[in-house]
Amino acid sequence: MVTRPVWKYSLRAVALAYLAVLLLAPVVFIFIKTFEHGFSTAWSYVTTPAAISAFWLSVLIAAIAVPLNTIFGVGTALVLVRSKTRGRKILDALIDIPFVVSPVIIGLSLILVYGLHGWFGPWFIDRGIPIIFNPLGMILATVFVSLPFCVREVAPVLMEIGTEQEQAAATLGASSWQTFWRVTLPSIRTGVAYGVVLTTARALGEIGAVAVVSSNVLGSTVSLPLLVKYRTQVPGPGGISAAYATGTELAVMSLIVLIGMTLLAPQRKDA
Repeated sequence: MVTRPVWKYSLRAVALAYLAVLLLAPVVFIFIKTFEHGFSTAWSYVTTPAAISAFWLSVLIAAIAVPLNTIFGVGTALVLVRSKTRGRKILDALIDIPFVVSPVIIGLSLILVYGLHGWFGPWFIDRGIPIIFNPLGMILATVFVSLPFCVREVAPVLMEIGTEQEQAAATLGASSWQTFWRVTLPSIRTGVAYGVVLTTARALGEIGAVAVVSSNVLGSTVSLPLLVKYRTQVPGPGGISAAYATGTELAVMSLIVLIGMTLLAPQRKDA
C-alpha cells in the first residue's frame, strides 16, 4: 500500500514535470535558439525599424487598453456585487463573452461593425477616423478580449470585504465618492493590481483578434505577436532566428509581468 507522503510527493512530481514539459521547456528552447548566433545578432533582430515600431505599438495598445479595462472592470464589479439592479445576471454572463468566443470571431465582429461596409464604419470614415486596418481597430480588439480580467479579480474581493466599512463611512457623513476613494479602493487594491497584471499580459500577447483587424503593414500596424508570425513566414534561417528573438522579447516582457504577480501574491494572502 502506497503511504500518503509518497503519494503526495509523486503527485507533485507529476505536476511539476507536466508544467516543465508544457511551459518551461518551450521557453528555454526559444532562449537557446535566440542566442545561438550570439547576443549581438539577437540584438540586431530586435532593434530593426520594424521591431522597434512593433514594440512601441504593443506598448501603446497595452497603455490604452489596460487603464480602460481597469476603470470599466472596477465599475462593473461594483455593479455586480453592490448593486441590486435587475439584469445583473445578464451583465455577468456578457462579461465572459471574450472567454468563450474565439478571438478571430471577435475581430470579424469588429469588421462587421466598424468596417468599410459595417454599421458604423462609413460614419467614422467620412469623418476621417478609420478604425479597421488601423491601430485604433487593434486597440479596440485588445480592449474587448482583455475586458473580463479585472472584473473577475475585483468582484471576489468586494464580496469578501463586505459592506461594513462602507456603511460606517456613510454613517460618518462621507459621500459615495469619498467612500470609494478612502474605503473601497484601498480594500480592493490587491484585486485591482492582479487584474491590471493579467490584462497587461493579455494585451501584450493578443494575436487572434488583432490579426483580423490589422492591415499587417510593417512599421505601421504590426505588433510584436504579429511580427513573430510574419518572421516565421520569411524564408531562410534569418527569418526564423529573428522570430525567436522577437519571441524572447515578448517572453521577457511576460516574465516581468509574472514577477509583478508573484510579488503581489503575499499581499493578497494577507488581505
